[in-house]
Amino acid sequence: MNNAAPAPARTRGRPRGNPPTRESIVSAARSLFLEHGYRSTTLRAVAGAAGVDPALIAYHFGSKKGLFGDVMQFQCANALAVDDVLGGDPATLPDRLIDAVTGLWEDAGFQQLTTQSDEATEVIREYLEHELLARLVEFLGGRDATARATAVVTILGGLIYTRYLNPLPTPAALTPSEIRHILTPALRAALAPRPRTGAPSARSTA
Repeated sequence: MNNAAPAPARTRGRPRGNPPTRESIVSAARSLFLEHGYRSTTLRAVAGAAGVDPALIAYHFGSKKGLFGDVMQFQCANALAVDDVLGGDPATLPDRLIDAVTGLWEDAGFQQLTTQSDEATEVIREYLEHELLARLVEFLGGRDATARATAVVTILGGLIYTRYLNPLPTPAALTPSEIRHILTPALRAALAPRPRTGAPSARSTA
């Protein structure tokens, strides 16, 4: 009888319960992508920097594209640490969301990574939808949780697009503090529970 445990499923985002080897590979890859660029970085070089066999990278990440995606996801997960952002005072959640996004994108290293591969935009979109949106829905709860979470992610996605990915002059010229001042009211409104809609109460008419 073969009692060998099945191979672990490959996951994206912040590693949860994965061996330290995976994190060491991601860390080494990030340094090499920043130093040499996506095209010039080889899996063999990453393996050498991480002190692992190249086959282990293929096992965990599948390809260089998959490895780059995980580097981006790991960076997003560290900066937009959902548990940390959602774990504070609910009254200041909009401020924390804005600070997390601007803090990530104002980082020169992260900006450099986003320009190296078309995979970057796909990874960011995936993180917003499958990590941030899903966790917000779970956090908010209730009948309108999906609508509220969608509104929040739409605002943050618009900020990312108009300030960083395809910058417009006006948003790009604002400081993070000004961004927070402008968008916090919109996020607060997006997070607020929706009033129940239904048939209006009957009123007597003259």
